[in-house]
Amino acid sequence: MMALVMRSICKWLLVVAVAGASAVPASAVTPVPADGALMPPSQFLPEKPGFTSWRTLGQVELVKQSSKMVPSFAPSVVNLDGKTIRVQGFMMPLDIGDKQRRFLLVAAPPHCSFCLPAGPDAMIEVRAKSDVRYGFDAIALSGKLQVLKDDPAGLYYRLVDAVPAQ
Repeated sequence: MMALVMRSICKWLLVVAVAGASAVPASAVTPVPADGALMPPSQFLPEKPGFTSWRTLGQVELVKQSSKMVPSFAPSVVNLDGKTIRVQGFMMPLDIGDKQRRFLLVAAPPHCSFCLPAGPDAMIEVRAKSDVRYGFDAIALSGKLQVLKDDPAGLYYRLVDAVPAQ
């Protein structure tokens, strides 16, 4: 009896999936940009003088090394490694609470609490010196940038000793 119910559910899900897929017009599917960017530049915050641009941090591509893919950074990004930078973005908390010390700073406003709004070139793991209040507005931070060449979590950037910036 249970097997019959499971088969019926599977058939129903298949019918719904096929019907739904054929109902989506081709014009509703967003094509991947020719430059390979995961996020259109129009979603970036306006650039501020004295702040590191997300366009600069986006100058990275994946290359095959041995049996895995690793990031290859442009010289302009490599030159930022270990330097104190200022950057602006949106907070994605990694812990529960209205104050965070470790969180992701992302280039575009998050649209879902469970989804990242961009790829690893448009996010920075932040380790703040003191609590930073969570909010939906853009924030500006200053800290030492670490360019991560082989992070096990797949991150490209970390900002340590981060503090609010003007």
